[in-house]
Amino acid sequence: MKTIAWVVLLIGVACTAMYVVTGLQGGEVPWVNGWMAGPIVLLFAAPTLFSVAGKLGDGFAALRGAVPKAFEGAPIGMGTVMSVARTGLSVNDQPQLAIHLRVDTADGRSFAGTARQIVDLTDLGAVQPGAMLPVRYLPDGSVALATDAAREELQAVLNRVQLAKGHITPKQLQIAEHGLDASAVVLAMAPTGEIRDGRSVATVTLRVTRADRTMFDVTQQKALPPSAVPQVQPGSVVRVKYLPHDESEVAIVTALSH
Repeated sequence: MKTIAWVVLLIGVACTAMYVVTGLQGGEVPWVNGWMAGPIVLLFAAPTLFSVAGKLGDGFAALRGAVPKAFEGAPIGMGTVMSVARTGLSVNDQPQLAIHLRVDTADGRSFAGTARQIVDLTDLGAVQPGAMLPVRYLPDGSVALATDAAREELQAVLNRVQLAKGHITPKQLQIAEHGLDASAVVLAMAPTGEIRDGRSVATVTLRVTRADRTMFDVTQQKALPPSAVPQVQPGSVVRVKYLPHDESEVAIVTALSH
């Protein structure tokens, strides 16, 4: 946008110069000619373009998958969407949203933050209340969606956050970080009725397929966030990790919004 503004400004300067030259040369109506577009561009079009470019700079950066410069390299936390509102700004008919989050960090802290993000209309479902989104955060508590982070980095942070909040045990973290990848079919999923920190505790039975195509069954309790419940319905195929020397427990790898 700023590039376009500069091009328009240069055109305006050139046209204005020609307007002055032709006006000084005289004619029937010396100061009314085709070069009048120059002063009009300088007075109105260019300032407007520069103003819009300044306001939308961060929005276009977000569309490219970058984060605002102040957040580059900042630590990552996991934000749970509490509410969403439109700011009134849009880019190419895509709205900017003020996403209000509860952010959990890998060291066990929690705080409220708001991320402003241009969101494609087709992706609005990913920012509904209850969804989990990765964010980068600064010491003052300001946040931005971590659209630049690699999925492996996000999964590692999510594992650490869940350990800090007591949602997984050290053993489950070991499985998540060092276990073998496998697929599993959900044979049964029964809620226990317990709610743990906003998560539904369920007894899940899985049939896991090893790399050599043999299988084993495992039943365990999981505290599931609302966004994960649809992924572990009976008949669903899920990604899991397991330790070959101890198949008594597996880690379910649920989809992570990015």
